[in-house]
Amino acid sequence: MKVKEGFIIRKVAGKYVVVATGEASKSFHGMVKLNETAKNIWERLAEGKTVDEITEDLMEINSAETEEDRAKISADVQSMIGEMREAGFLVD
Repeated sequence: MKVKEGFIIRKVAGKYVVVATGEASKSFHGMVKLNETAKNIWERLAEGKTVDEITEDLMEINSAETEEDRAKISADVQSMIGEMREAGFLVD
């Protein structure tokens, strides 16, 4: 799974937002504000990383070590992916 072509992240007034460009802008109007974790997940999905790879990256970023940490981060990643899929931002 990967982020659809035409959606990009920009930093605006200190906040990260996703905007549509090109063909994507014909069907999506507006912006999506992302927190730091969501930005990291979005960027890794754009690179084509898997849920497990993203979870590992976020474990490292957050200096997380326990299985409880892994479960929480994995749940956050899966939740974000679900929201992105529902909004039409992902392709398989």
